[in-house]
Amino acid sequence: MMGKKKSSSGNFEAPDRLNRLVEGAKIIGELITDSSIRIDGEVQGNITSAGKVLIGENAVIKGNLNCNEADVEGRITGDLKVEALLTLREKSKIEGNISTAKIEIHQGAIFLGNCSMGGAGSSRPKQKAQSENQPDIVY
Repeated sequence: MMGKKKSSSGNFEAPDRLNRLVEGAKIIGELITDSSIRIDGEVQGNITSAGKVLIGENAVIKGNLNCNEADVEGRITGDLKVEALLTLREKSKIEGNISTAKIEIHQGAIFLGNCSMGGAGSSRPKQKAQSENQPDIVY
C-alpha cells in the first residue's frame, strides 16, 4: 500500500516548490510566481514572488523586484519592494530605490538609490504626516 504524498501547497520554501533560472538562461518579460525562486541567469522585466527571491552572484536583473523576502548577490537595476527582510550580500549591486521592512547590508555591497524602511505596506508615512501638523515644542 502506498502512502499519500504530503502537499506543500502552503509552504513557499518547500524544496519541490523552488523555481530556478540557471546561469546562461535569459527571460525577457514579466516573471510571476507564488513560490520561492533562485535566479542565476538574466531577467529583463519585472519579478513578482509571494515567496523568497534569491539572486545569485552572476545574475543580472533589469526590472523591478516585488517579493516577500530577498537575498541578493548579483546585480539589479530597478526598484525593490520587499515585504520582510532584504539581504544585500558582499558582491551585490543595486541601482534603484528600496522599500522594505528590514535590511541587512554586508560589507562590499553597493547600493545607489533611496531606501525607505518600516514595511513596504507600512502606514508609517501617514503617521509622520499627522505629526508634522502639530506645532513644535521648544524648551
